[in-house]
Amino acid sequence: MPGTEGSRDVSAQQTIHVAGEWLSAASGATREIIDPADAKPFAVIAEGGTDDADAAIAAARRAFDEGPWPGTPVAERAALLRRVADLLVRDREKIGLLESRDAGKTVEEGRVDVDCVADAFRYFADLVIGEGAGRVVDAGSDDIHSVVVHEPIGVCTMITPWNYPLLQASWKIAPALAAGNTFVIKPSEITPLTTVALIELLVEAGLPEGVANIVTGPGHTVGARLADHPGVDLVSFTGGLVSGTKVAQAAALGVKKVALELGGKNPNVVFADACATDEGFDTAVDQALNAAFIHSGQVCSAGGRLIVEESVRERFVAELVRRAERIRLGRGTEDGVECGPLVSEEQREKTEGYVASALAEGAVLRCGGKRPEPTDARPATGYFYEPTVLDQCHRGMRVVREEVFGPVLTVETFRTEDEAVALANDTEYGLAGAVWTADSGRGRRMARRLRHGTVWINDFHPYLPQAEWGGFGKSGVGRELGPAGLAEYREAKHIYQNLAPQPVRWFAG
Repeated sequence: MPGTEGSRDVSAQQTIHVAGEWLSAASGATREIIDPADAKPFAVIAEGGTDDADAAIAAARRAFDEGPWPGTPVAERAALLRRVADLLVRDREKIGLLESRDAGKTVEEGRVDVDCVADAFRYFADLVIGEGAGRVVDAGSDDIHSVVVHEPIGVCTMITPWNYPLLQASWKIAPALAAGNTFVIKPSEITPLTTVALIELLVEAGLPEGVANIVTGPGHTVGARLADHPGVDLVSFTGGLVSGTKVAQAAALGVKKVALELGGKNPNVVFADACATDEGFDTAVDQALNAAFIHSGQVCSAGGRLIVEESVRERFVAELVRRAERIRLGRGTEDGVECGPLVSEEQREKTEGYVASALAEGAVLRCGGKRPEPTDARPATGYFYEPTVLDQCHRGMRVVREEVFGPVLTVETFRTEDEAVALANDTEYGLAGAVWTADSGRGRRMARRLRHGTVWINDFHPYLPQAEWGGFGKSGVGRELGPAGLAEYREAKHIYQNLAPQPVRWFAG
């Protein structure tokens, strides 16, 4: 395994797994994986292409059509998922460190990701084992036995993003396997290593050959082929809106099922009554920092839009800025570091572009807005960017409308509850949002009115594997996690049995 102590005796370039074998790319191409903290390569992976994708899909097709996994009893499938969860716990430190180096996040964030992945595998194991044999449908006659059952959809292809590579892989793999499917996954070409590690654990847990396949490679070749291949039954994609639209268009030509999670532009609405006490004020400010700057803002549900009641705006923003300026940036593996680098130079330049456009459109820079001075924990070559607060923003600005995926917080203000709702819903996206208020009735009213897939009241960022995750509008199609997350990987079948068949006599004969 690249970047770890490894459990298999292969070269670092063999990161493609097809039909039970670890392989190099058919073309022999490789890619260096860069540590975003110092911009230096620390691993080498196979750079797969369309031939590799075709081979992986063929293996998954054979495993579904001819192999044992779709017909494996639910109890055995659930037991395998639990074994994977146990292996994740065993390898928590190793995989957490790998996630830190690969994606730039802190080691503690990496460890938390591993814990969440283990929870997801356990949840879907419990969910399928707790189901009955189907939903009995009353046909109005004792002579008719009618039942609706759920069967695996078939071969699933999965395309995952660079910000939470391990977590996003698990949200797809765990329900797909629980339902009895086979799959091919393509992780982001810049953060693939923990997904490779997860496939290793599936193999170790005893998953039959061909059920789990991975092709490391770029989106424009491997990802495109996973979306348009005629042997695929479902495409699940998490990533940006532009790429997701292309995936949906390609899948539509084959009338494949498609699941899309395409990010968000998420409001964090703070009412003055939430700040009426010192404790309430401290909590709301602390959570606003957490909402915007965890993992350097590279989170699909990041609360990058602070919408604060006008009467407390100046006090709130001043304290927010004071704390943001003290966030400790550095290599995620260093003790005391609170925030790591952006994932790539391209992402940092994109963030800089958004800040520049905001300032040109009239935003006021309260802190950040530049690359930090280098230190031992923060090499000059790393892709670091200071946590940035932009005040006096409005809906017409690009930085307010579009997903930045960087440590940038914009500040808007409101005076009434209706105005707060209007601002929070004034987005093409609808993934998540939060409301801070001491009035529980107002909190519930706001939650009902906000057009977002997840609404937090007096909190930000937690999710539960048993609760659906997904968004309204351009945030995507379908849901992950929860019962609906399992349903994405199933087909419903109605079985109607006549226990006492008789002639119909429709035709005279």
